[in-house]
Amino acid sequence: MSVYELPEGLPAPEDDAACDHLPGQMVPQLTLESSQGPVSLRALSMNRLVLYVYPRTGQPDRPAGPEWDAIPGARGCTPQSCAFRDHVAELEELGAAVAGLSAQPLEEQAEFAERNHIPYPVIADPERKLGAALRLPTFEFEGMTLYKRVTLVVEACAVAKVFYPVFPPDRNAADVVGWLGSR
Repeated sequence: MSVYELPEGLPAPEDDAACDHLPGQMVPQLTLESSQGPVSLRALSMNRLVLYVYPRTGQPDRPAGPEWDAIPGARGCTPQSCAFRDHVAELEELGAAVAGLSAQPLEEQAEFAERNHIPYPVIADPERKLGAALRLPTFEFEGMTLYKRVTLVVEACAVAKVFYPVFPPDRNAADVVGWLGSR
């Protein structure tokens, strides 16, 4: 199975209320490295930003394995990112900039963005600074603390909409387009 496809029977995450506090929260003054150089999250969110936060992207030569697939909501970062890539023009027409963010180091984010032709910033947050500021949910896997999957629509620097839990991840971009288009 490729990192671009979701296998059948993945366990769906449950809403554990870990993101209930996010609507109305201000995006912090935080500059992080990305596949396109340093980005200010506050500057990105001045108008409308779709920020999808994910655990980690896969690499074609390193399968994640059944342990990863058994974690509800973990699998699907690459399909989610590619769906946002494929919907970026629609999102821009709706006035939204797009960015992805995970706790992966910059080298992995840059390689992923180049390999998959991601036209927007893929942000590296290995110290989980955004997570600390917004109290984003995490989980542990093989000694790493990773973000749970959540998508934020930010308007005028404040969280306007939270998609959590996100499942299946490959439909998240279309769900965001639908929500923005209905406003």
